[in-house]
Amino acid sequence: MPMLEAKGVSKAFGGLKAVSNVDIHVDKGGILGLIGPNGAGKTTLFNMISGAIQMDSGTVMFDGTKISGKKPNQICRFGLGRSFQTAKNFAGMPVHQNVLMGALFGKKGRSNAQAGQIVDEVLDFVGLSELRDKMVPDIPLAYQKRLEVARALATQPKLLMLDEMMAGLNPSEVSEAMELVTKIQKSGITIIMIEHVMKAIMNICDRIVVLHHGAKIAEGTPQEISTSKTVIEVYLGEC
Repeated sequence: MPMLEAKGVSKAFGGLKAVSNVDIHVDKGGILGLIGPNGAGKTTLFNMISGAIQMDSGTVMFDGTKISGKKPNQICRFGLGRSFQTAKNFAGMPVHQNVLMGALFGKKGRSNAQAGQIVDEVLDFVGLSELRDKMVPDIPLAYQKRLEVARALATQPKLLMLDEMMAGLNPSEVSEAMELVTKIQKSGITIIMIEHVMKAIMNICDRIVVLHHGAKIAEGTPQEISTSKTVIEVYLGEC
């Protein structure tokens, strides 16, 4: 059974169809890549799945439960976490308090002591323990991106949606980010990732879905996508 399955998902803003009748699914423990040109509808699809915006039509099932129509906090507590295209860290807080927000938000009834233990575990997992007391503006972009992921992990998700976590990183930082994504998957968390860094998409994803003008134009393995004439014409030829 898929961890997440979206069927017939659509969204229009005024007369513009941002997402048109899209179907996607990701199996438990898998990594699904979501690619396409800017404006293809990728982040809009993420926003609908996570409840940030309501879809015009379609359904989303998550681990056997229908989540379409539910609020973001409800969806998060079902076990779906996400990062954002632009990091939404709390600039006025140190690193560990940013992660604490995720730990407290992720599950009702969690004590401060339980949340604190989760913070320590997550910071160690993502390699930010030594920066725990640093203020967010004082750490490099690569670590700010990692902190965004850490806060999502602190909600203890079954599935993690990553929106361009490698954007703006240098090649060395991209390699480190790829290692972190693989580590997250090996810990048992299913992943859907939007990414323009093809090195990452082609090397760590099991399957890839390609969006263009809000519609799904291709789906397959990295090998199948990398050799698709349609995908090369509309997207990969520009990368």
